[in-house]
Amino acid sequence: MADTKYWTSAPDRIVRGSMGLCHLTVAQPPFNIDARSLPANDSDQAHLFVESFGGIEEVLEDLGPRSVQTPLPSSVRSDLDIVHAAAWGDMRAISTPVFADDGNGNPLLAESERMRERFPAARIVGHVTYYGGMERTETVVMLPDGAMFHASGRPDGEPFVVLGDPHAVIASLGLSSWMLPAADIDMDQPLHEIAWASLAGLALGHSDPWGWEEMQTTAFRVQHSDLSVCSMEGLYFI
Repeated sequence: MADTKYWTSAPDRIVRGSMGLCHLTVAQPPFNIDARSLPANDSDQAHLFVESFGGIEEVLEDLGPRSVQTPLPSSVRSDLDIVHAAAWGDMRAISTPVFADDGNGNPLLAESERMRERFPAARIVGHVTYYGGMERTETVVMLPDGAMFHASGRPDGEPFVVLGDPHAVIASLGLSSWMLPAADIDMDQPLHEIAWASLAGLALGHSDPWGWEEMQTTAFRVQHSDLSVCSMEGLYFI
């Protein structure tokens, strides 16, 4: 399907840049479940989650299962209408090219705030890496007790901005003193050198689904909103 609604770029136009890690996870309690013991992905529930997502108007096509380690396609413009989503029991997750950002919008943070309103008892955890002339990362953790942090910027230097209180997140998670160095996290490093993605992984703990090839999502072709398309056109094309 080569839908052109809202797009000014042709479906076969080459994309500038690519996605690295890119996902937002909504983990409901209990938080100590081994990811490999989570229920299999329910594609129908994943479909409903996608359609409730900010910036997506409707699901156009179910493209079938994908491993969580399958990167989002990003070769041509039509790839940008594909998202990966999952519903593993009460856990929900989505990976979308809309999360990529040049530092002006922080779309991952905006959607995380929406998820916190919808799922107040959940741990909201996300991380995005975008390569487009330069690398940029965005990481967010929001906990039910209100502790949160959002870290965004270039991992090779300034500017890099951290909102919230990562130390409050560490305390709320009850992380033992050995867990941070074991995950190569040194909170005394400059902000852009801290392994924020690893800290996000610790927030999910054993429930983190993203390291297991056998964990599956569903790929969907979607109709993004006008605002999302406008944002992607400005980022992925010159």
